[in-house]
Amino acid sequence: MTDMEPDTDPFLEIGRKLFAGEADFIWAANSLKNLPPMSKVEIAFAGRSNVGKSSLVNALTGRNTLARTSHTPGRTQQLNFFNVNDRFHLVDMPGYGYAAVDKQKVAAWTQLIHDYLRGRASLARVYVLIDARHGIKPVDEAVLETLGTAAVSYQIVLTKADELKPDELDKRMADTLQKIEKRAAAFPEILPTSSRTGFGIPELRAGIARLLSERGAG
Repeated sequence: MTDMEPDTDPFLEIGRKLFAGEADFIWAANSLKNLPPMSKVEIAFAGRSNVGKSSLVNALTGRNTLARTSHTPGRTQQLNFFNVNDRFHLVDMPGYGYAAVDKQKVAAWTQLIHDYLRGRASLARVYVLIDARHGIKPVDEAVLETLGTAAVSYQIVLTKADELKPDELDKRMADTLQKIEKRAAAFPEILPTSSRTGFGIPELRAGIARLLSERGAG
């Protein structure tokens, strides 16, 4: 499913150490006016409500309660910033699309997401989370369009990969790759993950460590 050689990639260990350090909540912003100063490289996680974004953030950092999780979509209602090992800021974004709140609030969060993605110079990459069972939906396409227009690098992460059989997952990865291959801002590798089993988490950590190294932040 991946060309990566786990035993030879030095960033697997670098990534493990990166996320083994401190990870602390530092800031919450519900509008562009109260974003924190741009002091470190920012890596954001975006995805539809109930795609498993908060669970993935918790799995990455090895903390069960760093990002708030809920069976009710829409619990993350602002941009939440976390300082990871004093090396970069991880940004947990509000879920877009369906949420169990009124449409006005959803519209406000969606606007905040798009505004942040368009205008943040310290934003190095956005990981766009897609439910492996469903693939890219029209509401995801809108976010990909925003990222492409803003020339913000992004990578697709498939969540809940453990709920598919291996051949189904291979097909989903191939389909997803085909859908983004003409998008210039898209990183041409799909990362399958499972917060429940830990599948793909070391590779995602390694990818973030590699990105920080390229940006001179790691």
